[in-house]
Amino acid sequence: MTQQQIALQQLTSTLLSAFLPPTAEELRSVLRYHDWRYYVLSEPIITDTDYDFFFKALKTLEENNPALITPDSPTQRVAKGLTEDFHPVDHLVSMLSLENTYNIEEVATFENRVKELVMNGDVEYCIEPKFDGASIALVYENDLLIRAATRGDGTTGEEITNNAKAIASVPLSAPFSKYGIYKIELRGEVVIQKDVFEQKNKERVARGEKAFQNPRNTASGSLRMKDPKEVSQRGLQAIMYHISYAVDKAGQNLIGITLLHHFDNIKMIAECGFKSPIQEVSVCKTTEATEAFLAKWIELRYTFPIETDGMVIKVNSLKQQQQCGSTAHHPKWAVAYKFPAKQAHSKLLSVDFQVGRTGAITPVAKIEPVHLSGVTISSISLHNEDMIREKGIMLGDTLIVERAGEVIPYIVGVVPDLRNGSEQPLVFPSNCPSCESPLIRPNEEVVWRCENADCPAQLEERIIHFVSKDAMDIDGLGRQIVIDFIANGLLKNIEGIYALDFEKIRTLEGWGEKSIENLKNGIEQSKKRPLWRLLVALGVRHVGTGTAKDIAGHILSIHELSTKTVEDLIAIEGIGPKVANSIHDFFTNEANIHLLHDLEKLGLNTVNNPAENASASNKLNGQTFLFTGTLTQFGRDRAKQLVEENGGKLLSAVSANLNYLVAGESAGSKLTKAKAIPSINIITEDEFLALIA
Repeated sequence: MTQQQIALQQLTSTLLSAFLPPTAEELRSVLRYHDWRYYVLSEPIITDTDYDFFFKALKTLEENNPALITPDSPTQRVAKGLTEDFHPVDHLVSMLSLENTYNIEEVATFENRVKELVMNGDVEYCIEPKFDGASIALVYENDLLIRAATRGDGTTGEEITNNAKAIASVPLSAPFSKYGIYKIELRGEVVIQKDVFEQKNKERVARGEKAFQNPRNTASGSLRMKDPKEVSQRGLQAIMYHISYAVDKAGQNLIGITLLHHFDNIKMIAECGFKSPIQEVSVCKTTEATEAFLAKWIELRYTFPIETDGMVIKVNSLKQQQQCGSTAHHPKWAVAYKFPAKQAHSKLLSVDFQVGRTGAITPVAKIEPVHLSGVTISSISLHNEDMIREKGIMLGDTLIVERAGEVIPYIVGVVPDLRNGSEQPLVFPSNCPSCESPLIRPNEEVVWRCENADCPAQLEERIIHFVSKDAMDIDGLGRQIVIDFIANGLLKNIEGIYALDFEKIRTLEGWGEKSIENLKNGIEQSKKRPLWRLLVALGVRHVGTGTAKDIAGHILSIHELSTKTVEDLIAIEGIGPKVANSIHDFFTNEANIHLLHDLEKLGLNTVNNPAENASASNKLNGQTFLFTGTLTQFGRDRAKQLVEENGGKLLSAVSANLNYLVAGESAGSKLTKAKAIPSINIITEDEFLALIA
């Protein structure tokens, strides 16, 4: 314990027993000290009653003497009123992403690369937990907190200063001046402890509110709440672990000059009153030491009170960090080591066999609900009969479940040792679960299909696909509404969308004049959609947006497709034999030809307008793109649109045909595969935007 801490404990005792009124500065010092012990160390030494006594005393003193209020007073932590807008602010230094590694071999490759960059000097690494929360940047000037911001796009974030002040572990002032620092930017993560998250959810459910999904999303959403008072009640903690910018009063840079090592910076951050990973960090000088520390944390993560999804390995010397430099996407002196996917056990209760719009039968496992990586999982796709056979899955089995890439639930296998003899073989149906038609398995396919065009389940899925955002994009006609209309006899086929009985719809619960008018407008607007959207909406197997646009660029009317041969279709760039055969089969089918004529009579556009298929620009000139990881500047749909508007093409997988991989945050296996193919350019979102600027 430092002399200052001893003095503050003595002052606490004095104030609790003294008859003389305390000064405002004495009360502020005591409150800051006990905030630090409670919120940073989790080691309170006074009761809540005593803390409230000091807080009320300071509040009364300041209310009676407003001149005594200081910006860093504990009474000023929660701002009054609502935040109307979160204004964009530029970070003092860009907040880059981290390159990911998934095994010790990739870590060793990183270390070898670093040695080359520092010209084979001795390198030690500082390793710390990768907290799974929301990134934050705090700026202090002359020891006072002057700004807090979200990560945003890495260059520009949103100012959230009032909300950051509402987080009790964020000091409103910190003694950086004793280290010669006048202005400093700290990086960290806002998190919610696992036990606090569970308790908050219990309280919400008891109030009849919806439970939060996981700590990370809750923390991120909380930072952008308009009411700082609500933020203060979310149980947030800010863990600060990095100094990105530090200058003295003359504006001289201190990083690599007086601030020499990352570990010492973390220690200084802790000494200044912040919550930091000083107890969890380790400095490793060999690959063997690094491997041992990572292995230790693979186990520790399950009992650690905060969600972590890996470790961060950083060059400890700040001078060597500067020698390594950075790309536009990530620093070359740091990598993230991603933990192996989390797994859990659950019992297989039953299997539903679902019918898709193309008649494909997909087995879906219904399991005992299991909580994994912040999500409760109760259903998992078994994909096809071959997967069931290969993994030897039986009803009643205990399954090993993991979230592939921490996202998609996946069945790794079964635990045979936990079988008790009650398990039953899983029998794939021979008839369609919806219409009882015999199922067939086409040559060279792994799926069983129902080929009954009138199958009710297929019809439902076909209509849902037809109206979807990527197809005809009919506003007011979503999935559940389609299901309800079919159940009420209002919709029996695709053509029926354009002949709905709005008088009957008006009698349904929840349908007023405004919603009916919106639906009418949405249907009318869909009649004017470009030809490629109709091609997507028809649900031809293997025809997505890109293929539909390729086809639309080579025809004047959709009816031309009924006269084209497979060879004609293969001649269109981007269309192979498999897709060509699928298109040919669809457009030579009498029922489908009849559907197209009916839709045309109902007013749908079936002809091509070349202007609608032309790119807004040709800046990408046929180049191929694939996006991976978490995108921060635009969503996947917008990314797809930007590529196509500028004459580029999207691919669905990494291959030698790929020109550019755009890597967002937490990019995984696709990034690893792309690195192994020299012809692929790996770029950031900013670099992608520069290509089309």
